[in-house]
Amino acid sequence: MGYHEEVPGGLGRMKAKTQEVQDIIDKFSRYLLNHGEKMDYDSARRGGYHICSGAIESANKFISHTRLKRSGAWWYINNANNMLKIRCAKYNGTYDTIIEKYKRDDQERIKNKKRKRTLRIVL
Repeated sequence: MGYHEEVPGGLGRMKAKTQEVQDIIDKFSRYLLNHGEKMDYDSARRGGYHICSGAIESANKFISHTRLKRSGAWWYINNANNMLKIRCAKYNGTYDTIIEKYKRDDQERIKNKKRKRTLRIVL
């Protein structure tokens, strides 16, 4: 049994001081009951994944905020998303693979563009 299955019972035993607090407790309890299967923390831990939000928030700040939220910086959405993809690839060890793919795709795009021009001239 995971902790997410034990918590709603404990929440049900809590005595809220106000109806507002009781509504929050009920909402959280329903969330755990409806989404508990998504909270398989033991498997995540065994897989080497972070299960706490602190590590994720720290990675987000390190990867995105440091580069994108510089003083005076502004970004078009598409460019910002591309920058985030590159930074994520850098830190997860797939940068070289991604860059090689971009190079191949770009070379293919240029080759196809030249091919279309040649076809127009011949016709």
